[in-house]
Amino acid sequence: MTIGYADEFGNNSFDFDKQGTHFIVASILIDEKNISTIEQKLKNIRQKYFQTGEIKSSKVANNHKRRIKILTDLQQLDFTIFAVIVDKKSLYSKGFHYKKSFYKYINHLLYKELFNTFDSLSLYVDEFGSNKFMQEFKKYVNKKHPLTLFSNIEFAHQNSKNSIFIQLSDFIAGSLGYIYDETKKNNKSIDIKKLLYNKIAYIRQFPNPLPIIKSISQDDNFDEDISKLSLLRIESFIEKNESNQDPQIKEQIHFLNILLFLQQVKPWVSTKEILNHLNIKRKEPMNKEYFRSKIIGNLRDKGIIIASSQKGYKIPISLKDIGHFIKHGNRVILPMLNRIKEVNNAIKLISKNKINILYNYNELNKIINSIEEIS
Repeated sequence: MTIGYADEFGNNSFDFDKQGTHFIVASILIDEKNISTIEQKLKNIRQKYFQTGEIKSSKVANNHKRRIKILTDLQQLDFTIFAVIVDKKSLYSKGFHYKKSFYKYINHLLYKELFNTFDSLSLYVDEFGSNKFMQEFKKYVNKKHPLTLFSNIEFAHQNSKNSIFIQLSDFIAGSLGYIYDETKKNNKSIDIKKLLYNKIAYIRQFPNPLPIIKSISQDDNFDEDISKLSLLRIESFIEKNESNQDPQIKEQIHFLNILLFLQQVKPWVSTKEILNHLNIKRKEPMNKEYFRSKIIGNLRDKGIIIASSQKGYKIPISLKDIGHFIKHGNRVILPMLNRIKEVNNAIKLISKNKINILYNYNELNKIINSIEEIS
């Protein structure tokens, strides 16, 4: 079973200059069988940086050099991160002016993302925490999912003073804050993001991260219209299918969320890197063939625009990216069509036009004939 420990960064205040622009919930995920080993290693890290005190992001604050050292040491621990990141400014502009409606929306958001993602999960939050959101989330979960209805999912409380894992989730949530919150961002934010890069198992950003991708893009050909089109289609697909329990649809949504995050770190993401993230919590690893046909291929069939090249995959942000996709398709499709045409012509020749192997493939036959007309 997967064990999760959750904490938050930020609050429900709409005073963005003083109280921050983002609200983040982060959960660290650990396989139950690894708890003891990780706990001992984490205690060693706590002793090194916090002595006998709690691991807390607020204790490190703006000491970015110290934060980066701690995150570097945390790389050795076998845990992954599930995170929901909300831009409060966007919610405010959509009418979420009241704190109660804000919490209600975030509760629904987190509940849906968390409990639709995991078949088996024990989630722990701080029992005596002062944060109001987690208190409201506990009530929301108990109302939506009474304990008697739980199958392989349970929701429980621990005292953060006694739970080093809830302390870790506090540190991770705070570190994510230094990546996304406009009052916390600094020249070390990209270094923090790179250190968390390989630990992300699932991340969901609301709304879509176009401003982030635009701000970090080093592509002089950045096209806002193409970027908006690409992200709008992804956003629409996710919203339409967010409650779909089809495993393949859930994998496609997982891939899109991961790609949205990874592209904020590097312009192209290799198949190997994507599979490393997608396979983090899978019992059976996803292979390349399945990924290309059932994930990439099916998403493209549904109108999702995904650029590809020898460098990997990306969400198109320029006409040049679309060109990479067309060039890749041209390199694969035309040679294949020509091979089919040559085989068909050879069979027709030897059979004196009595056999046409494309007879039952009307669409393909039309395409082959059009190629012959052009040539």
